[in-house]
Amino acid sequence: MASVLDPCSFSSFTKCVTKHLNLSYNVDFERHVLKAKVALTVEALEDHFSSLTLDTRDLKIFNVTANGQEAKFAMGPKHSFMGTPLEITLPFDLSRGQHVIVELSYETAPTASALQWLTPEQTAGKTHPYLFSQCQANHCRSMVPCQDSPSVKHTYYAQVPMPSYLIAIVVGALESREIGPRSRVWSEKEYVDKAAFEFSETETMLKTAEDLAGPYVWGQYDILVLPPSFPYGGMENPCLTFATPTLLAGDRSLSNVIAHEISHSWTGNLVTNKTWEHFWLNEGHTVYLERMIGRSMESEQFRQFKAMGGWKDLQESVNTFGANNPLTNLVPSLHEVDPDDAFSSVPYEKGFALLYHLEELMGGPEVFMGFVKSYIQLFAYSSVTTEEWKNYLFTYFKDKVDILNKVDWNAWMHTPGMPPVKPQYDTTLADACIALCQRWVNAKEGDLGGFKESDVKTLSSHQLIEFLSLLLQEEPLPLSHVKKMQEVYDLNSFMNAEIRFRWLRLCVKSKWEDAVAMALKMATDQGRMKFTRPLFREVYNFDKYSEEAVRVFKAHRAAMHPVTAGLVAKALKVDSTQTTSF
Repeated sequence: MASVLDPCSFSSFTKCVTKHLNLSYNVDFERHVLKAKVALTVEALEDHFSSLTLDTRDLKIFNVTANGQEAKFAMGPKHSFMGTPLEITLPFDLSRGQHVIVELSYETAPTASALQWLTPEQTAGKTHPYLFSQCQANHCRSMVPCQDSPSVKHTYYAQVPMPSYLIAIVVGALESREIGPRSRVWSEKEYVDKAAFEFSETETMLKTAEDLAGPYVWGQYDILVLPPSFPYGGMENPCLTFATPTLLAGDRSLSNVIAHEISHSWTGNLVTNKTWEHFWLNEGHTVYLERMIGRSMESEQFRQFKAMGGWKDLQESVNTFGANNPLTNLVPSLHEVDPDDAFSSVPYEKGFALLYHLEELMGGPEVFMGFVKSYIQLFAYSSVTTEEWKNYLFTYFKDKVDILNKVDWNAWMHTPGMPPVKPQYDTTLADACIALCQRWVNAKEGDLGGFKESDVKTLSSHQLIEFLSLLLQEEPLPLSHVKKMQEVYDLNSFMNAEIRFRWLRLCVKSKWEDAVAMALKMATDQGRMKFTRPLFREVYNFDKYSEEAVRVFKAHRAAMHPVTAGLVAKALKVDSTQTTSF
């Protein structure tokens, strides 16, 4: 294990490293706690090793042993987002290379940031309670005392290395359906058949990914559809992707999120960013592979079209943070920065833009995909830094070093704002969206009668999303325009979450008061941060309704996932340290 400084962990990875983790849980739905035991197999990386520091957050530690002997322990000072270091003194010294099994009995807090406890009323079935975890980025420490860093990979009972953020638990009344030879979909029975239809292309995606990146090493690939409060589109927990029910559009149009999570099986789970400062290595490569899957299953034009949409998402993140904000660096410094506060589309889309730019320079998608596959094979089962990735890039393309030397690496990696190069994407699938957007932007009051329902009938779901995304980049439309848009297109009736999200934002931007309640309803009916944060922010920025946004948030805060609640609170300038109870 190479020496690494993780600014989001108390653990010292030059002294020791966790090799194996064995967990047992007792789930207490009444008290909203996990009573647990964990056994960590720790390897000493230096002689005279006698003390171990683990990351914790709001854990109650009852007992610690080392190879069966009682071990002294103490809790250090609490940090605002890192939690509390657990200092363990071993009853003996270890030499370099020796192992010790450290066993801890402990209990989580009802406010554990990794866990969300749902009452029966908050589930689809309304009968049984529900529990799920979400450990990325540094929330595993609120569920397990551990070396909570992606730089440390350990094994669990199946003997597959994984970092702490990929530990996951779900407890609920679940059913499953087979959707492929190595895949099942799991959810409450109310979602399961709809989910089986939505994700029926999973095996095709897996085979396509294997053709591109090499064998799928994890055996089973299942999908779990969680309750609406799940904060992400998907989470790539090995063997069982967690997915939001907002993907259930009814036409498989949002299944690219599953292609993304499948891609993480190679870039993220197999080759992992060493610290969260190198998060783009996970997400930029995963977006690249996801779009290569789309290229194989659809067309190169489709890949280009999705890349255009990603560029707009990047522009919006840069605008939200501010073009000079260092958190828009591809490789940001996270010293004293909560990784959750840094989360945005920047590592995804700025990372993809860099890889696409390199693809163009190196000779096209087939050539560059050869590098990605080789990179995965070389660093499989390990964690890497940007510097290690870059060194291998220069090694792999040793005959094109002169071209690589002309890349402005500092501008790409360590400079805030948009990338130094804007790719020229093929606009074939976007042309109709661009044309319709410009018609609305340039329309005078007297032109509104020229818009017809047929304008959008020929657009796919992807194109309608692109049309609305383009409008969101423009100055807000006059209120008369959005009212006419509703009259002719009836966008209020669209239940596709990506379409509805953009439409409601567009309406609120244009100060349509009737849309405020609908926007806040969508923001609270589901808890996917991609939707909930911007919707609340949009209503908050509508001065007349700022207080209403805060009121609704406070009324629903207790039902939100802890991470979502904390980030929305910051967006609305509400006390984000307030304890959330469930």
